[in-house]
Amino acid sequence: MQCHEVDYEIFGSDLQMVEIILDSGESVVAEAGSMNYMEEGIRFEARMGDGSQPDEGFLGKLFKAGKRVLSGESLFMTHFTNEAEREQRVAFAAPYPGKIIAIDMAKIGGSLTCQKDAFLCAALGTEVTMAFTKRLGTGFFGGEGFILQKLRGDGMAFVHAGGTVTKKKLAGETLRVDTGCIVAFTGDIDYSIERAGNLKSMVLGGEGLFLATLKGHGTVLLQSLPFSRLAERVLAHAPSAGGSSVGEGSVLGGLGDMFGDR
Repeated sequence: MQCHEVDYEIFGSDLQMVEIILDSGESVVAEAGSMNYMEEGIRFEARMGDGSQPDEGFLGKLFKAGKRVLSGESLFMTHFTNEAEREQRVAFAAPYPGKIIAIDMAKIGGSLTCQKDAFLCAALGTEVTMAFTKRLGTGFFGGEGFILQKLRGDGMAFVHAGGTVTKKKLAGETLRVDTGCIVAFTGDIDYSIERAGNLKSMVLGGEGLFLATLKGHGTVLLQSLPFSRLAERVLAHAPSAGGSSVGEGSVLGGLGDMFGDR
């Protein structure tokens, strides 16, 4: 294998974390700020790049780092290496309620396209790059933005999705999805953005102006609660952002605020 062969265990049901078990000398790379805890023998270091091409020059690493910055990701990735003589563990936590999905890249052909904020961590040797979509309309109107994340390798990779996760297998069929509900899809799936029905449906339907159209042969992972949808609902009910406090669970409702109940 090109990638390190790591073991893992996922804990929790909705607020999950994944514990990576590293043998001596093994490493895992992760997005900055995702680490939950690590045991004594593990050393971590922020590096420019994913470490998949150790002989790559500085300009190559700088170019890849620049693409990550364009997508809104951190310039650096964190590398965790077990320097002890026995196995040690490091854990990574999901950033919001949902599921952590373990993907054996060797079993899906070595390539996965996902939302730019879905990647959590992966065995060292996995290439994490930005994939520019083929159609300009996809970038302007797609919930994932103009830049998607591309994972390549033959080891374990872990992505995070909001809410409940479902898997759809396409064998030449077409699937239309709310743009924010796509988590990831394999390399044989063609992805585009199309108008959501007629003008009346677009304006009054409440499903957004555009839908993602997925065609081809492969697997699609979908999430029931995109973070953007969750954040929108939270902000709508936040008094500091112009929302209203409805006093759930209290007979007094908003009057409770007058007596310092909140």
